[in-house]
Amino acid sequence: MSSSIQWDPLLIQRYDQAGPRYTSYPTAMELSPTVDHALEQRLLKTPGEKPLSLYIHIPFCRELCYYCGCNKIVTHSNERAATYVANLYREIELKAAMLAPEGTATPKVVEQIHLGGGTPTFLSDAQLYDLITTLRRYFRLSELSTRDFSIEIDPRSLRENTLKVLREAGFNRLSFGIQDMDIRVQTAINRIQPASLIEKVMRESRQLGFRAINLDLIYGLPNQTLDSFAATLQQTIALRPERISVFNYAHLPNRFRSQRRIDQGSLPDAQEKLALIGLAIHQLTEAGYDYIGMDHFALPEDALSQAQKHGRLHRNFQGYTTHGDCDLIGFGVSSISQIGNSVFQNTTDIRRWQSAIMRGDLATTRQCVATGDDQLRREVIMGLLCHQNIAFEDLDRKFQIDSRLYFRSELESLLPMAQDGLVDISAEKITITETGRVLARQICMVFDKYRNQAKSSTADFSRAI
Repeated sequence: MSSSIQWDPLLIQRYDQAGPRYTSYPTAMELSPTVDHALEQRLLKTPGEKPLSLYIHIPFCRELCYYCGCNKIVTHSNERAATYVANLYREIELKAAMLAPEGTATPKVVEQIHLGGGTPTFLSDAQLYDLITTLRRYFRLSELSTRDFSIEIDPRSLRENTLKVLREAGFNRLSFGIQDMDIRVQTAINRIQPASLIEKVMRESRQLGFRAINLDLIYGLPNQTLDSFAATLQQTIALRPERISVFNYAHLPNRFRSQRRIDQGSLPDAQEKLALIGLAIHQLTEAGYDYIGMDHFALPEDALSQAQKHGRLHRNFQGYTTHGDCDLIGFGVSSISQIGNSVFQNTTDIRRWQSAIMRGDLATTRQCVATGDDQLRREVIMGLLCHQNIAFEDLDRKFQIDSRLYFRSELESLLPMAQDGLVDISAEKITITETGRVLARQICMVFDKYRNQAKSSTADFSRAI
């Protein structure tokens, strides 16, 4: 598995198009309205061997970041958060009772926890600690060093003891939203946080023993230039986080009202955006970071890089992960669960979510059950995204098919990409080349039945660059 990448701007421009990020297949766009909760209830009550991953969505933010497209509620009301947390406890108890109907903690071990949002640190220190205590009451949380208990942090929302409380609660990984270090960019997106604040939070996190820290950057923001973004990258590299994510800003003001506050004339054009991500790839790989794929970079010794090198990397609704062999159970508004080959999403409406939970019902409103064909295509897509290749023999053995014959039309569709040096198709496998790595999404779309059948448009997806 190569961590290097070849940069060819002309090829990238030719193939750049909107498409899924493939945190799942089928994607969330293929979820259908839930008629009843019988399937989800049955799967929760069915014992299985897989460990668990828990996702908890905290939708609240105190300030509006203009670029953001997340499911969020901007408020200063601590009372709203208290009500929400009380209903989170009800949902935790409800789903835990289905997993372990005898009333004891579920026998399945929780190897991964992630608190996302919104801004999870909107909650008070006491609420954050109590939330983990409640999870411990109903679930068997792993004590192994390989566990992955993470939380998304807004450095501006931390109190004096927040990081210490999180560490004592058992969290071992943090993810900070930086986006950009330049004050002109920060002002344009309404997220001002001095570099000195980031440095202080990083220093304290290291002293407390957090073993893995991820910093998020975004390219394509208003007022970004090559020089300013180069400085942001250099400052980020100097902090030496284990992981760095560099996301593409998708300006969709018709979908996200907050983005209407951004001056479209201040946004980098397509050529500048291409140069910005090219700059990021160059600076980060020169600094020793491995390119994992899909905007993600990690130090060679990090668990993500090691998992990729040894063929154990996975991808799910939380992105690249070392714990993709878990069943994912979601809690909170808009959260997603993935149990076996079935996906369930809670309502995105907080009032509907709270009403369902207070009635003692599941709050799922959309779901999908992967067919045999879906599972096969998921195997191909995830293999390409995580490991750059997929072997025909492995597919033949696992799915009892002749994969070369099954994907005959897809292999024909890949030929122009092969001629352009993006993929290599041999008698044994399909391999994404170093030139094709930044276009992995576009390569995977060839195997996406739903996109190819035009069942749903690509208008709701971001472009690769």
